[in-house]
Amino acid sequence: MSRNMKKSKSPENPNPKIIKSTSNLKNFKNLSPKERMERTKKFSEEYRITEGNSFELKKYNTDISFNTDAEDKSLITETLQLGVEALATMQDILYAQDKWSVLLIFQAMDAAGKDGAIKHVMSGVNPQGCQVSSFKAPSSEELDHDFLWRCQKHLPERGRIGIFNRSYYEEVLVVRVHEQLLQSQKLAEKLITKNIWQERFEDIRNFEKYLHRNGTVVIKFFLNVSKEEQKKRFIERIEDADKNWKFSTTDVKERGHWEEYMNAYEDLIQNTATKDSPWYVVPADNKSYARIVIASAIINALDDMDLEYPKVSDEKIAELNEVKKALLNEK
Repeated sequence: MSRNMKKSKSPENPNPKIIKSTSNLKNFKNLSPKERMERTKKFSEEYRITEGNSFELKKYNTDISFNTDAEDKSLITETLQLGVEALATMQDILYAQDKWSVLLIFQAMDAAGKDGAIKHVMSGVNPQGCQVSSFKAPSSEELDHDFLWRCQKHLPERGRIGIFNRSYYEEVLVVRVHEQLLQSQKLAEKLITKNIWQERFEDIRNFEKYLHRNGTVVIKFFLNVSKEEQKKRFIERIEDADKNWKFSTTDVKERGHWEEYMNAYEDLIQNTATKDSPWYVVPADNKSYARIVIASAIINALDDMDLEYPKVSDEKIAELNEVKKALLNEK
Protein backbone atom coordinates (compact mmCIF):
# COMPACT_ATOMS: atom_id res chain seq x y z
CA MET A 1 0.00 0.00 0.00
CA SER A 2 1.32 3.44 -0.98
CA ARG A 3 2.43 5.87 1.70
CA ASN A 4 -0.21 8.26 3.07
CA MET A 5 -3.08 6.48 1.31
CA LYS A 6 -5.85 5.09 3.47
CA LYS A 7 -6.94 1.58 2.67
CA SER A 8 -10.68 1.09 2.35
CA LYS A 9 -12.72 -1.89 1.34
CA SER A 10 -15.56 -1.50 -1.13
CA PRO A 11 -18.97 -2.71 0.06
CA GLU A 12 -20.34 -5.86 -1.57
CA ASN A 13 -22.85 -4.02 -3.77
CA PRO A 14 -22.00 -0.30 -3.74
CA ASN A 15 -23.60 0.46 -7.09
CA PRO A 16 -27.08 -0.93 -7.64
CA LYS A 17 -28.29 -0.08 -11.15
CA ILE A 18 -30.27 3.16 -11.36
CA ILE A 19 -32.75 3.69 -14.20
CA LYS A 20 -33.76 7.31 -14.77
CA SER A 21 -36.90 8.41 -16.57
CA THR A 22 -36.50 10.16 -19.92
CA SER A 23 -39.38 12.52 -19.11
CA ASN A 24 -36.98 15.45 -18.71
CA LEU A 25 -35.54 14.76 -22.16
CA LYS A 26 -38.85 14.70 -24.03
CA ASN A 27 -39.40 18.46 -24.09
CA PHE A 28 -35.74 19.41 -24.14
CA LYS A 29 -35.60 20.39 -27.82
CA ASN A 30 -38.67 22.60 -27.39
CA LEU A 31 -37.18 24.64 -24.57
CA SER A 32 -35.74 28.10 -25.07
CA PRO A 33 -31.92 28.37 -25.12
CA LYS A 34 -31.99 29.83 -21.59
CA GLU A 35 -34.19 27.01 -20.29
CA ARG A 36 -31.97 24.39 -21.93
CA MET A 37 -28.91 25.90 -20.29
CA GLU A 38 -30.55 25.95 -16.87
CA ARG A 39 -31.53 22.29 -17.19
CA THR A 40 -28.08 21.35 -18.52
CA LYS A 41 -26.38 23.03 -15.56
CA LYS A 42 -28.66 21.36 -13.05
CA PHE A 43 -28.00 17.96 -14.61
CA SER A 44 -24.20 18.26 -14.75
CA GLU A 45 -23.84 19.71 -11.25
CA GLU A 46 -25.07 16.43 -9.81
CA TYR A 47 -21.67 14.96 -10.70
CA ARG A 48 -19.49 18.01 -10.04
CA ILE A 49 -16.97 18.05 -7.18
CA THR A 50 -15.59 21.48 -6.21
CA GLU A 51 -14.61 20.74 -2.62
CA GLY A 52 -12.98 17.40 -2.03
CA ASN A 53 -12.61 17.20 1.74
CA SER A 54 -15.73 15.11 2.25
CA PHE A 55 -15.59 13.22 -1.05
CA GLU A 56 -16.13 9.45 -0.88
CA LEU A 57 -15.98 7.53 -4.14
CA LYS A 58 -18.21 4.72 -2.85
CA LYS A 59 -21.13 7.16 -2.74
CA TYR A 60 -20.98 7.67 -6.52
CA ASN A 61 -22.83 5.14 -8.64
CA THR A 62 -21.20 3.70 -11.76
CA ASP A 63 -24.38 2.31 -13.34
CA ILE A 64 -26.93 5.00 -14.18
CA SER A 65 -28.91 4.98 -17.40
CA PHE A 66 -32.13 6.19 -18.97
CA ASN A 67 -35.02 3.96 -20.03
CA THR A 68 -34.01 1.84 -22.99
CA ASP A 69 -37.11 1.08 -25.07
CA ALA A 70 -37.04 2.05 -28.75
CA GLU A 71 -38.58 5.49 -28.26
CA ASP A 72 -36.29 6.33 -25.35
CA LYS A 73 -33.15 5.25 -27.24
CA SER A 74 -34.06 7.63 -30.04
CA LEU A 75 -34.67 10.41 -27.51
CA ILE A 76 -31.29 9.83 -25.86
CA THR A 77 -29.52 9.98 -29.23
CA GLU A 78 -31.39 13.16 -30.12
CA THR A 79 -30.53 14.81 -26.80
CA LEU A 80 -26.84 13.98 -27.18
CA GLN A 81 -26.90 15.39 -30.71
CA LEU A 82 -28.41 18.64 -29.42
CA GLY A 83 -25.56 18.80 -26.93
CA VAL A 84 -22.98 18.18 -29.65
CA GLU A 85 -24.48 20.97 -31.78
CA ALA A 86 -24.57 23.40 -28.86
CA LEU A 87 -20.96 22.60 -28.03
CA ALA A 88 -19.91 23.16 -31.65
CA THR A 89 -21.59 26.59 -31.70
CA MET A 90 -19.98 27.66 -28.42
CA GLN A 91 -16.57 26.40 -29.53
CA ASP A 92 -16.86 28.53 -32.68
CA ILE A 93 -17.44 31.63 -30.53
CA LEU A 94 -14.57 30.63 -28.21
CA TYR A 95 -12.27 30.44 -31.25
CA ALA A 96 -13.45 33.80 -32.61
CA GLN A 97 -13.21 35.60 -29.26
CA ASP A 98 -9.67 34.29 -28.73
CA LYS A 99 -9.48 35.17 -25.02
CA TRP A 100 -10.08 31.88 -23.21
CA SER A 101 -8.90 28.33 -23.68
CA VAL A 102 -10.33 25.12 -22.25
CA LEU A 103 -8.45 22.06 -21.02
CA LEU A 104 -10.46 18.85 -20.67
CA ILE A 105 -8.75 16.09 -18.71
CA PHE A 106 -9.99 12.50 -18.95
CA GLN A 107 -8.87 9.94 -16.39
CA ALA A 108 -10.21 6.42 -15.90
CA MET A 109 -9.43 2.77 -15.57
CA ASP A 110 -8.90 0.90 -18.85
CA ALA A 111 -12.02 0.33 -21.01
CA ALA A 112 -14.01 3.01 -19.18
CA GLY A 113 -14.85 4.74 -22.47
CA LYS A 114 -12.51 7.74 -22.65
CA ASP A 115 -11.79 7.41 -26.38
CA GLY A 116 -15.45 6.92 -27.29
CA ALA A 117 -16.59 9.82 -25.14
CA ILE A 118 -14.05 12.16 -26.73
CA LYS A 119 -15.01 10.96 -30.22
CA HIS A 120 -18.77 11.35 -29.77
CA VAL A 121 -19.00 14.45 -27.58
CA MET A 122 -16.50 16.43 -29.66
CA SER A 123 -17.77 15.12 -33.02
CA GLY A 124 -19.24 18.48 -34.05
CA VAL A 125 -16.28 20.62 -33.06
CA ASN A 126 -14.17 22.31 -35.73
CA PRO A 127 -10.84 20.41 -35.79
CA GLN A 128 -9.01 23.74 -36.17
CA GLY A 129 -10.11 24.70 -32.67
CA CYS A 130 -9.48 21.42 -30.89
CA GLN A 131 -6.46 19.24 -30.14
CA VAL A 132 -6.18 15.86 -28.43
CA SER A 133 -3.06 14.69 -26.59
CA SER A 134 -2.60 11.20 -25.19
CA PHE A 135 -0.02 10.40 -22.53
CA LYS A 136 1.46 6.95 -22.05
CA ALA A 137 4.60 5.91 -20.17
CA PRO A 138 7.05 8.85 -20.11
CA SER A 139 9.99 8.84 -22.50
CA SER A 140 13.64 9.23 -21.50
CA GLU A 141 13.50 12.91 -22.49
CA GLU A 142 10.37 13.46 -20.42
CA LEU A 143 11.95 11.81 -17.38
CA ASP A 144 14.74 14.39 -17.59
CA HIS A 145 12.17 17.06 -16.68
CA ASP A 146 9.67 17.68 -13.89
CA PHE A 147 6.48 15.61 -13.97
CA LEU A 148 4.34 18.47 -15.35
CA TRP A 149 6.67 19.32 -18.24
CA ARG A 150 5.44 16.89 -20.89
CA CYS A 151 1.84 18.05 -20.44
CA GLN A 152 2.73 21.74 -20.44
CA LYS A 153 3.99 21.38 -24.01
CA HIS A 154 0.48 20.44 -25.13
CA LEU A 155 -1.59 23.11 -23.40
CA PRO A 156 -4.20 24.71 -25.69
CA GLU A 157 -3.72 28.19 -27.12
CA ARG A 158 -6.33 30.88 -26.53
CA GLY A 159 -9.49 30.16 -28.46
CA ARG A 160 -8.93 26.41 -28.47
CA ILE A 161 -10.07 23.34 -26.58
CA GLY A 162 -7.31 20.99 -25.50
CA ILE A 163 -8.09 17.41 -24.52
CA PHE A 164 -5.77 15.28 -22.41
CA ASN A 165 -6.45 11.56 -22.66
CA ARG A 166 -4.71 10.78 -19.37
CA SER A 167 -2.48 13.50 -17.99
CA TYR A 168 -0.12 14.59 -15.22
CA TYR A 169 -2.58 12.87 -12.86
CA GLU A 170 -0.92 9.59 -13.84
CA GLU A 171 1.91 10.73 -11.55
CA VAL A 172 -0.36 10.38 -8.52
CA LEU A 173 -2.14 7.29 -9.84
CA VAL A 174 -0.05 4.64 -11.60
CA VAL A 175 3.18 5.90 -10.02
CA ARG A 176 1.53 5.80 -6.62
CA VAL A 177 0.15 2.31 -7.08
CA HIS A 178 3.52 1.15 -8.43
CA GLU A 179 5.92 3.14 -6.26
CA GLN A 180 8.95 1.43 -7.78
CA LEU A 181 8.40 3.73 -10.77
CA LEU A 182 9.60 6.62 -8.63
CA GLN A 183 13.08 5.12 -8.76
CA SER A 184 13.14 5.52 -12.56
CA GLN A 185 12.16 9.19 -12.43
CA LYS A 186 15.70 10.38 -11.75
CA LEU A 187 14.68 12.10 -8.52
CA ALA A 188 17.26 12.68 -5.81
CA GLU A 189 16.69 10.23 -2.98
CA LYS A 190 16.06 12.99 -0.45
CA LEU A 191 13.18 14.29 -2.60
CA ILE A 192 11.29 11.00 -2.31
CA THR A 193 9.78 11.56 1.11
CA LYS A 194 6.67 10.33 2.91
CA ASN A 195 5.00 13.59 1.82
CA ILE A 196 5.67 13.24 -1.91
CA TRP A 197 2.03 12.66 -2.89
CA GLN A 198 0.77 15.60 -0.86
CA GLU A 199 3.53 17.70 -2.42
CA ARG A 200 2.46 16.63 -5.90
CA PHE A 201 -1.16 17.43 -5.10
CA GLU A 202 -0.02 20.89 -4.03
CA ASP A 203 1.98 21.30 -7.26
CA ILE A 204 -1.05 20.30 -9.33
CA ARG A 205 -3.39 22.66 -7.46
CA ASN A 206 -0.96 25.54 -7.95
CA PHE A 207 -0.47 24.67 -11.63
CA GLU A 208 -4.20 24.60 -12.30
CA LYS A 209 -4.68 27.84 -10.37
CA TYR A 210 -1.97 29.42 -12.54
CA LEU A 211 -3.69 28.20 -15.70
CA HIS A 212 -7.06 29.58 -14.59
CA ARG A 213 -5.56 32.96 -13.74
CA ASN A 214 -4.19 33.10 -17.26
CA GLY A 215 -7.42 32.21 -19.03
CA THR A 216 -7.31 28.41 -19.30
CA VAL A 217 -10.34 26.74 -17.74
CA VAL A 218 -9.54 23.22 -16.54
CA ILE A 219 -12.34 20.64 -16.36
CA LYS A 220 -11.53 17.13 -15.16
CA PHE A 221 -13.49 13.94 -15.77
CA PHE A 222 -13.14 10.68 -13.91
CA LEU A 223 -15.07 8.03 -15.85
CA ASN A 224 -16.23 5.88 -12.97
CA VAL A 225 -16.61 2.38 -14.40
CA SER A 226 -17.27 -0.70 -12.26
CA LYS A 227 -14.90 -3.65 -12.13
CA GLU A 228 -17.70 -5.88 -13.44
CA GLU A 229 -18.35 -3.65 -16.46
CA GLN A 230 -14.62 -3.45 -17.22
CA LYS A 231 -14.47 -7.25 -17.25
CA LYS A 232 -17.40 -7.38 -19.69
CA ARG A 233 -15.72 -4.88 -22.04
CA PHE A 234 -12.40 -6.71 -21.89
CA ILE A 235 -14.11 -9.94 -22.95
CA GLU A 236 -15.86 -8.09 -25.79
CA ARG A 237 -12.49 -6.80 -27.01
CA ILE A 238 -11.05 -10.31 -26.97
CA GLU A 239 -14.02 -11.82 -28.80
CA ASP A 240 -14.23 -9.06 -31.44
CA ALA A 241 -11.33 -9.40 -33.91
CA ASP A 242 -11.66 -5.73 -34.86
CA LYS A 243 -11.06 -4.73 -31.24
CA ASN A 244 -8.18 -7.08 -30.45
CA TRP A 245 -5.70 -4.30 -31.10
CA LYS A 246 -7.16 -2.31 -28.18
CA PHE A 247 -6.46 -5.06 -25.67
CA SER A 248 -3.27 -5.47 -23.67
CA THR A 249 -2.47 -8.13 -21.10
CA THR A 250 -1.13 -5.30 -18.94
CA ASP A 251 -4.69 -4.04 -18.61
CA VAL A 252 -5.70 -7.29 -16.91
CA LYS A 253 -2.69 -7.14 -14.58
CA GLU A 254 -3.78 -3.68 -13.45
CA ARG A 255 -7.17 -5.11 -12.43
CA GLY A 256 -5.30 -6.84 -9.64
CA HIS A 257 -4.65 -3.40 -8.14
CA TRP A 258 -8.28 -2.21 -8.42
CA GLU A 259 -8.73 -1.26 -4.77
CA GLU A 260 -5.43 0.60 -4.73
CA TYR A 261 -6.44 2.57 -7.81
CA MET A 262 -9.85 3.41 -6.33
CA ASN A 263 -8.16 4.65 -3.16
CA ALA A 264 -5.73 6.71 -5.25
CA TYR A 265 -8.56 8.26 -7.29
CA GLU A 266 -10.48 9.11 -4.13
CA ASP A 267 -7.43 10.74 -2.58
CA LEU A 268 -6.54 12.79 -5.66
CA ILE A 269 -10.11 14.07 -6.04
CA GLN A 270 -10.19 14.97 -2.35
CA ASN A 271 -6.97 16.94 -2.81
CA THR A 272 -7.39 18.55 -6.26
CA ALA A 273 -11.09 19.34 -6.66
CA THR A 274 -11.55 23.12 -6.59
CA LYS A 275 -14.23 25.62 -7.60
CA ASP A 276 -12.21 26.81 -10.59
CA SER A 277 -10.93 23.36 -11.62
CA PRO A 278 -13.64 20.87 -10.65
CA TRP A 279 -13.78 17.12 -11.04
CA TYR A 280 -16.80 15.42 -12.59
CA VAL A 281 -17.29 11.86 -11.37
CA VAL A 282 -19.10 10.40 -14.37
CA PRO A 283 -21.07 7.13 -14.06
CA ALA A 284 -19.48 5.22 -16.94
CA ASP A 285 -21.13 1.78 -17.08
CA ASN A 286 -23.65 3.21 -19.56
CA LYS A 287 -21.81 4.97 -22.39
CA SER A 288 -24.71 7.12 -23.63
CA TYR A 289 -25.46 8.44 -20.16
CA ALA A 290 -21.78 9.19 -19.55
CA ARG A 291 -21.53 11.15 -22.81
CA ILE A 292 -24.54 13.29 -21.94
CA VAL A 293 -22.99 14.09 -18.54
CA ILE A 294 -19.69 15.07 -20.17
CA ALA A 295 -21.33 17.22 -22.87
CA SER A 296 -23.46 18.97 -20.23
CA ALA A 297 -20.42 19.74 -18.08
CA ILE A 298 -18.45 21.25 -20.98
CA ILE A 299 -21.42 23.35 -22.13
CA ASN A 300 -21.88 24.54 -18.56
CA ALA A 301 -18.24 25.68 -18.35
CA LEU A 302 -18.34 27.44 -21.73
CA ASP A 303 -21.53 29.26 -20.78
CA ASP A 304 -19.85 30.64 -17.65
CA MET A 305 -17.25 32.37 -19.85
CA ASP A 306 -19.80 34.85 -21.27
CA LEU A 307 -18.61 34.12 -24.79
CA GLU A 308 -19.51 36.45 -27.63
CA TYR A 309 -18.33 37.13 -31.14
CA PRO A 310 -15.90 40.08 -31.39
CA LYS A 311 -17.61 43.43 -31.91
CA VAL A 312 -16.85 45.12 -35.22
CA SER A 313 -16.32 48.91 -35.27
CA ASP A 314 -18.52 51.28 -37.27
CA GLU A 315 -15.54 52.03 -39.50
CA LYS A 316 -15.06 48.33 -40.23
CA ILE A 317 -18.76 47.89 -41.02
CA ALA A 318 -18.60 50.83 -43.43
CA GLU A 319 -15.54 49.28 -45.07
CA LEU A 320 -17.31 45.93 -45.42
CA ASN A 321 -20.33 47.60 -46.99
CA GLU A 322 -18.07 49.28 -49.55
CA VAL A 323 -16.48 45.94 -50.40
CA LYS A 324 -19.92 44.35 -50.76
CA LYS A 325 -21.05 47.18 -53.01
CA ALA A 326 -17.98 46.76 -55.22
CA LEU A 327 -18.55 43.01 -55.48
CA LEU A 328 -22.21 43.50 -56.45
CA ASN A 329 -21.22 46.00 -59.14
CA GLU A 330 -18.69 43.67 -60.74
CA LYS A 331 -19.34 42.93 -64.40
